[in-house]
Amino acid sequence: MPRRLALPTRTVRWRFTVMYGGAFLASAVALLVITNLIGSGSRFSEIVPPGSPPGRPTLAAAQDLVGRLQAQLAETQTAQSRRLLIGSAVALAVMAVLSVVLGRIVAGRALRPLRTITAATRRISADNLHQRLAVPGPADEVKDLADTIDGLLERLEGSFAAQRRFVANASHELRTPLATMRASLDVAIAKPEPVPAQTIALADRIRTELDQVDRLLEGFLMLARTQHGALSDRAAISLGRVVAAALDARAADIADKNLTVHHGDVHDDAWTRGSRTLLSRMVDNVIDNAVVHNHDDGWIRVAAAADGATARLVVETGGRVLDQEQLARLAQPFQRLGADRTGSDNGSGLGLSIVAAVAEAHGGSLDLRARPEGGLQVAISLPLAAVKAGVPA
Repeated sequence: MPRRLALPTRTVRWRFTVMYGGAFLASAVALLVITNLIGSGSRFSEIVPPGSPPGRPTLAAAQDLVGRLQAQLAETQTAQSRRLLIGSAVALAVMAVLSVVLGRIVAGRALRPLRTITAATRRISADNLHQRLAVPGPADEVKDLADTIDGLLERLEGSFAAQRRFVANASHELRTPLATMRASLDVAIAKPEPVPAQTIALADRIRTELDQVDRLLEGFLMLARTQHGALSDRAAISLGRVVAAALDARAADIADKNLTVHHGDVHDDAWTRGSRTLLSRMVDNVIDNAVVHNHDDGWIRVAAAADGATARLVVETGGRVLDQEQLARLAQPFQRLGADRTGSDNGSGLGLSIVAAVAEAHGGSLDLRARPEGGLQVAISLPLAAVKAGVPA
């Protein structure tokens, strides 16, 4: 059958046309019914004026009777028109309200699929791009919109996956030339003949830069792994024990800066479930950030405890007053507060971005707050895991 002769499909426009046309038609019918009911109550029967003379009236009496009948008929028609006008106005007002209510209900039912699509789209983020709307129904505008969004999500998922694979592969491939360069430096310095002092100083500087690049590549790998959602080694982990291990591992750095560490609020009830490797790296980055970006003779306050259904880790440091608006940038890769921040030139700019990615991959969040009296507060919230007497349930 030619397309111009095909029956109309059940599109959104067609459904709106039918529903609103039916609503207005029903309103018009109801208005006519109410008007007829009001008009039918005002009908009057044969009118005979009082005092009509019996028998055959004379011409004068007949003219007088006709005049009275015409006056009474005009009065009755005026009263009937007034009642009909008032009734029509009341009926019109009632039907106007009913039409608005009915139109709102009909529009809500017609737009319900769009609200469903909107709510489902809002729930999809970079961590669950594999989800699709998969809206059922006829091939109409709503179905086309849902399929278009599904196609967009599929393309975004492919782009994100390709980007993460590229970062991971590039980081792996760059490790080989770095190792070769480091070995070449060691061979050059280890020659039996005397090596000039300038060459030794240059080799030490290059080795320091190579170590920095190696840490940067390691951060890339960790960030790509976290964003890819590879959490194969999930287990119940105590944040308090991970914090204690991180502080012990950095005892020498803490002593070099003569930092005072307050960790009396670290409890063993802050358990969460996830990757031990990633969570340990998350805590290490937070402690490293507190040590590196701190002044000599400064302080660090660490707290880890259960807070309702959340395992919460809070690390605070002193220092100058920071700008709260600029702190939000620290959770993004390669973002710093500026060169005037202590130790800001020694990091790769991936520390807190890895922390945010690990927390988000475990269903948690990272919150950065500028302390009013100066310094930074780093708070990590993770879902609390069930344990019994210090043993995972």
